[in-house]
Amino acid sequence: MLNRKVFSSLIVFFLLSSCVSKKEIIYLQNDEINQEKVSNIYKTIFKSDDLLQIIINSTDFEAVRPFNLSSVVLSVSTNTVVSQPIQQLYLVDSEGNIEFPVFGKIKVAGLTRIELIDLLREKLSPDYVKDPSINITITNFKITVIGDVARPNTYTIPNERVTIIEAIGMAGDLTISGERSNVKVIREVNNKKVQYVVDLKSKKLLTSPVYYLQQNDVVYVEQNYARAQDAAYTRNTGLFISLASVLLSLITIITR
Repeated sequence: MLNRKVFSSLIVFFLLSSCVSKKEIIYLQNDEINQEKVSNIYKTIFKSDDLLQIIINSTDFEAVRPFNLSSVVLSVSTNTVVSQPIQQLYLVDSEGNIEFPVFGKIKVAGLTRIELIDLLREKLSPDYVKDPSINITITNFKITVIGDVARPNTYTIPNERVTIIEAIGMAGDLTISGERSNVKVIREVNNKKVQYVVDLKSKKLLTSPVYYLQQNDVVYVEQNYARAQDAAYTRNTGLFISLASVLLSLITIITR
């Protein structure tokens, strides 16, 4: 009789331990959201290692030509062009500068897109280009999602706008064992690595400073406690089964 009770208890224990509470996996279920703090305004801030495409337009085509340089690929053996000309890109160096035609070094790190456009317009007009139209894009805008997700990877974002929820969606969502309440975002701020922690189960996520990701952000999803423990237990599964068998045998002998 005792043997049967012990066996039944073990079965119940394993069934309960394998169940995952619905509250542990649903996103945006907790807390109230302050709508006044929710904003769809996103500002791109330029950083070192950004690769910028800067296009200057005007009704005077000749006036903007010096500022819209093209680059080509040359064959080393024949010294001939082997590709179509493409718009020259500007790498933001470790000091936050780019080398721009005519004007030379320009400090761009820390500026928003609007601020850089205003700076270039001030330099161009009216001495070089009258009423210039300026378009700036980051050609290497990317984010990385790693950890307990379906498809960890680095993803290129063509429109420079991505939320943490969209990034997780691109990575195939968290697995069932992903820790939703302790997702980390690593971001470079003023040449220093800063870590943020967000709770995907809380509506406060929508007002987090990392709700909109920035270029080169890393999103890390760790395994929950149960999965981490399971990994440890799995290594000793054979031993546990053997011990359980011995224990049950002893109980059977004693209760006869």
